Amino acid sequence: MSTLDFEKVKAHIDVPEEAERLLSRSEREIHFSLNLLLHPDGLVEADAYVVYHNTARGPAKGGLRIWPTVTLEHTRDLAELMTWKTALVGIPFGGGKSGIRLDPRKFPPANKISLIKEYVHMISGEILSGGYVPAPDLGSTPSDMAVIYGETHKLESVTGKPPRVGGLPGREEATGYGVAHITALSCEALLKQSLTGRRIAVQGFGNVGGWTCRFLQKRGASIVAVTDITGGVHRDSGLPIDELTEHVERTGGIRGFQGDAITNEDLLAMDVDILIPAAVENVIDEHNAEAVSAKLVVEAANGPTTSAGEAILNRRGIPLVPDILANSGGVVASYVEWRQAKSGAMTRKEETYETIADQLGAAFHRVRAVCRSCRITDREAAWVCAVGELIEALRDRAWIPPGT
Repeated sequence: MSTLDFEKVKAHIDVPEEAERLLSRSEREIHFSLNLLLHPDGLVEADAYVVYHNTARGPAKGGLRIWPTVTLEHTRDLAELMTWKTALVGIPFGGGKSGIRLDPRKFPPANKISLIKEYVHMISGEILSGGYVPAPDLGSTPSDMAVIYGETHKLESVTGKPPRVGGLPGREEATGYGVAHITALSCEALLKQSLTGRRIAVQGFGNVGGWTCRFLQKRGASIVAVTDITGGVHRDSGLPIDELTEHVERTGGIRGFQGDAITNEDLLAMDVDILIPAAVENVIDEHNAEAVSAKLVVEAANGPTTSAGEAILNRRGIPLVPDILANSGGVVASYVEWRQAKSGAMTRKEETYETIADQLGAAFHRVRAVCRSCRITDREAAWVCAVGELIEALRDRAWIPPGT
């Protein structure tokens, strides 16, 4: 089942039957067993997957997830989301994803390196051909991407590498920068207010949530509450994000930082201007959406709002900026890194930020225009924009008949 509701899209644009069929299923799915004898772990056996959702607009782009909950179904969904993201923000990639069902925390660094090398060996044809371009995701790191490059000897075969190994300055913080930029645009367009002084609550303080907080604070916003897996903290006067970052790096989590201790449930219901779920999926649902008190929700995580939860927010008049727009800064930066590797050029961090702002800003204004003209939600408008772009790409590739 598609992550996108084609019936809602077809209410506003013509979607040829052939295009709907192609975009409703994966182009290609590879399921293999990753087997490796390691000391002292013994024989390690893991299910692994590579999914190409759609490559009409370019190579399959998507991260390598190494986590015990990885499934083919979830890998398939994430590959599809990347198809919509890349089309929406206008970069020449398609949607892909790969996953290994293992807990990377159980392996010493040397054994994890061996596992990454075996992963590359098993799908070398996909990576060396440039058909699939991995990047870091849950359970994988920039150093793991450097290992992949070490196996392929092609800088463009993988993105998210450390800057000293052909990576991109600004790539680490790219998703958070994009979320902050979209939040600022959304605040002005939807709340009719400047971001300066707005009170914001952020769920999640990992890479995305942490950088989002830092960039929002630089833009004048007040981060009043943050939670992570260890706990949460609230200060009505605003949290010192640099001090909180240092505390998390030193202790491993937010718990114990000076302020009022809060739970995730407290944070979701907090009376703030903007709520940013930046942690995991399905956190705003039919059970708690009535309690959300924010004036605006910006999805920094993938799929943090269920359809039932979103329906409640819509009924209550709380606008929601969808994940395929808000958190696409990372894939834009991946494109810049990929382009840099293929050309041999060097890119400054400021150029990375400018490209993210340009691509996401243009996508934001296209989505807003569709919202106004069709009188639909931001998510539905983002779907309309992404599907419309893909239909034209399918025609350009002669994968579907030309339009009339």
